[in-house]
Amino acid sequence: MRHPVSRRRTRALTVAFALAAAALLPSGSAGAADQYQWAALGDSYTAGGFVGDPQPPLGDTSRDGCDRTSDAYPGLIERELEEFPPGKPVNLTNVSCSNATIAEIAADKQTPVSPVQPPQGGWTTVDTQIKRAKLNDETDVVTIGVGGNSLPFGDMLQECLKRGPVLGQNCRDYYTNPPEGVESLQDRLARVQDEYIQMLAQVHEAAPNAKVITVGYPAVLPEDGNECNRTDIREVGAIKHADIDWLRDSVLIPLNTSIQQVTNFFGDRYVDVYSSSAGHDACQPAGEKWVEGICGDAADYWPAKLGVLNCGIINKRVTLVHPNAEGHQNTANHVERAIRIALLS
Repeated sequence: MRHPVSRRRTRALTVAFALAAAALLPSGSAGAADQYQWAALGDSYTAGGFVGDPQPPLGDTSRDGCDRTSDAYPGLIERELEEFPPGKPVNLTNVSCSNATIAEIAADKQTPVSPVQPPQGGWTTVDTQIKRAKLNDETDVVTIGVGGNSLPFGDMLQECLKRGPVLGQNCRDYYTNPPEGVESLQDRLARVQDEYIQMLAQVHEAAPNAKVITVGYPAVLPEDGNECNRTDIREVGAIKHADIDWLRDSVLIPLNTSIQQVTNFFGDRYVDVYSSSAGHDACQPAGEKWVEGICGDAADYWPAKLGVLNCGIINKRVTLVHPNAEGHQNTANHVERAIRIALLS
């Protein structure tokens, strides 16, 4: 296992960078504002879901069903910036929300679907994230991690689970030559790219002076589908190995590539967390994986049963292929560095 050493090295570099940044800033840099303003937008890969303590806390009347947690990467970065501020304090406004789509960042309202202590009658619809974050001309940095739910990648995983073991069919063929009424993969990726362009344009309009940082998705699937145990729901279940390779090469990697291309078009900064997380996917052993599988380890408040899926029978919880604490730490290392660079430039 190499990642503990890597983390120590990254932490040392981050601290050194912070101190160097502070030294480079002019003494009067606090002039116009006493704090930098950072807004974190995104879906469950930003919000955290089951990693750390719920924010707001359980029982708090301000809970909104978005499943933000203390140990998701925005919280980890916030604590590092408090300890080693980049010249002046950074104020974080985190409005990320599980299940958010690209459109719900800037155009559409969202109805959260948190399974954790939902109120009677369900969660109340929330406004777009750019409005909830109150982006304006004083916003210094905006980080955005979104895109998967607009395919939607989770639904495609479920379809692959059904196509392979239940129907004996090829998931790739279903999406490349879909039946009538089903959107093809090519059309999905094109639509997502268009939505991302519109979203970034709206973010820039709302926060014209902000440095915008987009965050890609980690390596949730292995470099070789044969590494996955099709009988193990702690991984990605019974999806065919060929379909795992297709989901990686034809869906996840192109999604990241599209996000990066649009980001570059706007002159913004893209954070690649895929490369650094390769080899720590959901099909790796416990202690090496940075992404939990369909069932996995999660905080006690997170459900063990969701619909027909019961992970309690193996003493696990419903994690649905999401980053664990190690995964969020890896993302935090890279995004923190990007934020510090943005605030210096």
